[in-house]
Amino acid sequence: MSGKGEQTPSFEQTPRKMAIGIACVLIGGTCWGVNGAVSKILMEEYHAAPLWIACVREIIAGIIFLVAAMIGTPHSLRSAVTSWREYPKFVGAALTCVTLVQVAYLFSIHWTNAGTATVLQTVNLLMVLIYVCVRAKRRPTKREVIGVALAFVGVWLLATGGKLSTLSMPLPGLFWGLMDAFSCACLAIIPVGLIARYGNLTFNGLTFLISGLILLPFVKPWQNMPHFDARGWWLMAFTVVVGTVVAFWLFMAGVVRIGSMRATLLATIEPVTATISSVLWTGSVFTPVDIVGFVLILIMSFLVQ
Repeated sequence: MSGKGEQTPSFEQTPRKMAIGIACVLIGGTCWGVNGAVSKILMEEYHAAPLWIACVREIIAGIIFLVAAMIGTPHSLRSAVTSWREYPKFVGAALTCVTLVQVAYLFSIHWTNAGTATVLQTVNLLMVLIYVCVRAKRRPTKREVIGVALAFVGVWLLATGGKLSTLSMPLPGLFWGLMDAFSCACLAIIPVGLIARYGNLTFNGLTFLISGLILLPFVKPWQNMPHFDARGWWLMAFTVVVGTVVAFWLFMAGVVRIGSMRATLLATIEPVTATISSVLWTGSVFTPVDIVGFVLILIMSFLVQ
């Protein structure tokens, strides 16, 4: 796909910067995929509630991002904090690009598994495609239409197991999976302008902290602490540092370099790593029909480019 109509990156696209952007998205997507399996372990083995995980890791990740911004880009952080007119934009981005992304993804994993959740999330490519086509005032190509058809067949196979009369995936799992796809589409589009103006660290720091503080009075994490052993705390540290801070920082760094559509396409590495780690670490079992659904959605991802 040519990328026409995408958000324009904040600097000139040279081959070197494109390569850096591609690497950032691929590594970030891999971190997300592994993070899904880690989150599943925290929820199943340690009975950590999805909202508890979301709230705690958002606040801690926000603090880490802000400390990094104070050290690395203090002028950008100061400018963002003192720009009152930008506050509604940061709050809106926090709700759509952090709160909804985190909550929808965790609930999708809770009701299904890491592999299924991340494959459903891949439907965000279609949503970004619609945005790009509308913004560029063009029709989708034949390859894109075929990709759309494959994606919906893939989702149907995952949801029904190939049987019209049954729903093999719990309805809440399908709902949260598609909500996660929508939120990830927003993540690839909404933040670009704010990141270009204030930087990756400042944007992530403010939006993660805002989102965590919004959840705080509802979750009250201090009242519902899971019983972690040493392994549990290490897994929680992984989901905060690698699965959230590193993953989001790299993905957004990639988006501003290569554009929303290309970044969303490359991020389809996430369901592959999530599926592999889910099978290896959590004992998830996929039926042949599930595998066909995965493959169809991944084929769609490579067609729409």
